[in-house]
Amino acid sequence: MPNDDYILKEAIRLVEEGVCVTLPVDGRSMLPFIIGGQESVILQKPSVPNIGDVVFALVDDGRYVVHRIIRIEGDTVTLMGDGNLVGTERCAVCNIKAIATHVVDAKGRRHYLYTRPRQFGARLWFWLRPVRRYLLAVYRRVKREKSKKGK
Repeated sequence: MPNDDYILKEAIRLVEEGVCVTLPVDGRSMLPFIIGGQESVILQKPSVPNIGDVVFALVDDGRYVVHRIIRIEGDTVTLMGDGNLVGTERCAVCNIKAIATHVVDAKGRRHYLYTRPRQFGARLWFWLRPVRRYLLAVYRRVKREKSKKGK
């Protein structure tokens, strides 16, 4: 879409001014913690980045992503989507445009991303990378069956 770039730049401008912005997410790269096409994230001005933070960043290949920080080495940050099996992205700390603080579900309910259970789940999920493919397949099948029953 031609307006996507404008919308993203405007969202970044607002966040830089201290305004919280709600941005819909697309894709499957943050499954199972953020469901693309159904949920949104609330973004705010980033502070010092930490491993485990979900951030909105401009990565080295010029794309904007909402992914989790898995490593920080000096000025270089490595990101990985929770739903990704192996792929990572890199960006400079200065290219972290916002931190996601909440997920807004399809019913409009806000869920804070950094509760102890969510942080534990994210750490556990990271260490389950070798079997994520199978867990995500089961997750998608269960979601598909639920949506079929709901129709």
